[in-house]
Amino acid sequence: MDWRKGRESDNVVEDDGSGGGGFGGGGMRFGGFHLGIGGIIIVVIVGLMFPSLRPILFGLFLGDSGNGVQQVAPSEPAPSQSTANSSDPQVHFVRTVLASTEDVWGSYFQGSGQQYEQPKLLLFHGQTRSGCGAASESMGPFYCPNDHRVYLDLDFFQEMDARFHARGDFARAYVIAHEVGHHVQNLLGIMQQVGRRPSEGATGTSVRLELQADCFAGVWGNKSQAQLNWLQEGDVDAALNAASSVGDDTLQKQARGYAVPDSFTHGTAAQRSRWFKTGFASGDIKSCDTFGAATL
Repeated sequence: MDWRKGRESDNVVEDDGSGGGGFGGGGMRFGGFHLGIGGIIIVVIVGLMFPSLRPILFGLFLGDSGNGVQQVAPSEPAPSQSTANSSDPQVHFVRTVLASTEDVWGSYFQGSGQQYEQPKLLLFHGQTRSGCGAASESMGPFYCPNDHRVYLDLDFFQEMDARFHARGDFARAYVIAHEVGHHVQNLLGIMQQVGRRPSEGATGTSVRLELQADCFAGVWGNKSQAQLNWLQEGDVDAALNAASSVGDDTLQKQARGYAVPDSFTHGTAAQRSRWFKTGFASGDIKSCDTFGAATL
């Protein structure tokens, strides 16, 4: 991927503080799961006993995707932030990919008679705070619908190489495009609709939301290639491999030796790869109706 062909975004900022320290809890790793079987059972029981808490509990299942549910903001002041002007090539890469998503989705919204609200992307190291609460590197990249920001610890790119065996610039670009896809869902009101009718499991709304973000990432890939002609041989395969590597079934088998479909939150390896490919092949957001699809 010849990513240096693109312009760089001014919407990438860095956390200049230490992130506050001492965060409890956790979130959902990109494409992964954050509750064990015991935790899921406890959440289900509490949800049955206290129906009023179900929207909040559902937020635990959605993790990085969010669902429009307002969460309590941290009481501590947010760490200071500045525009990212690092000499690190990875920072310039992130700025370039984010700029491309701005151009692609800006054009789409303009064509629909709307104005695209460009999200900020915050780079942090180790831990930080977001509008959705505490954030740490163990959560992986995520989007917070409360503050319309994407959060990324650049160390995750190293983890992609080492743990997921997902290498290549376009594989990393797919990660950013997926999270921006959640921002697009938020702007279109899709997250809010899902929050009113939450469901879990292999065909639940959480999985459908994630697969749609994968499809949106594919649409971005198609449009960015048309604009910049920056993809090279093997790039699309690298992105498909990245999507497959973070499938729920793949990660659960690595962690416990078997998969539990009832606990899926992001979709299987085959589904994630297929929906990214669907978006990339069509370049049309209309092809990404995972909620209306009979088969995922």
